[in-house]
Amino acid sequence: MKHIISLKNSLEFGNVYKRGKSCANKYLVMYITDNDLGINRIGISVSKKVGNSVVRHRVTRLIREAYRLHQDEFLRGKDIVVVARVNSKGHDYWDIESALLHLAKLHHIVDSSGHNKQ
Repeated sequence: MKHIISLKNSLEFGNVYKRGKSCANKYLVMYITDNDLGINRIGISVSKKVGNSVVRHRVTRLIREAYRLHQDEFLRGKDIVVVARVNSKGHDYWDIESALLHLAKLHHIVDSSGHNKQ
């Protein structure tokens, strides 16, 4: 299993919110900024507005799994924050995966054919 490196504290999240570019769709909002580490770090934020802890953790797991399965297609050296919108509640993996890849294509960090553009 591939290891995903996460953004851990509010300072790291705040840096991405402040310096990053954002795109949104019906289910997710994605903020992206460059880091000088040569690896991607991802942070996932799910508000209490989305639902109770069971619902929030399910959405978090869906986003993390969608990223894990496609992380080789993403450009390296990015800090990524994915914020779940209220509409993401109750949707299946395929909807979340599609939304994540759509936002990655809008940010030009993955190409439309799904191959890495390093």
